Amino acid sequence: MDSEFAIEFTRIFLACFYTFVAAFYIVRLSRKSTDGKNLVFSGEKYSATWWNHLLFRWFRVAIWAACLIRVFFPSFDQFLGVLQVLHHWPLIVLGNVLLIAGFVATVLVHKSMGHLWRSGIDPQGPSNLKTDSYFQFSRNPMFVSVALAQLGFFLAFPSVFSLICLLLGWAALHRQILAEEQHLSAHFRYQYQNYRKRVPRWL
Repeated sequence: MDSEFAIEFTRIFLACFYTFVAAFYIVRLSRKSTDGKNLVFSGEKYSATWWNHLLFRWFRVAIWAACLIRVFFPSFDQFLGVLQVLHHWPLIVLGNVLLIAGFVATVLVHKSMGHLWRSGIDPQGPSNLKTDSYFQFSRNPMFVSVALAQLGFFLAFPSVFSLICLLLGWAALHRQILAEEQHLSAHFRYQYQNYRKRVPRWL
């Protein structure tokens, strides 16, 4: 394998991958709970969690659009600030692997949460604190998976654009974690305090 083949393969792969991810999240986020309630909670307008949700939505659209444009207009890369020093096939392949691994891990965590899954902070929930399955290794396995996929995107397409997405994405994840920790601490008190002592925030 050479870098040129990896670059062109990944150009098409990223467009297909993010089209699939977009479809997955459109279906997932449009679902209701079994009792018909909304499962998406952006938070109070202009709050930290509201900005996090808005940031993630815009970046998902921006990444998807950029990847689609790159397929039809390869010269568009020059506007995204490709980092040539990292644009070599071993890192590109590693990025693709991390991207897939992060998405698969995210889906698995989604599934393990079952009816407890929410996007954002449900003011009335959750009904119980989940500490088993993936949550016995990390308090935020979903965010670990997303962070892994974000790193994968940067390596698969190393550029100023993907670096900005990576840094702002990780910052938004951290801010969301802090907000959720505050909510769970108030909601479960001593149970969550004990859980925090046993299990790390990330890994």
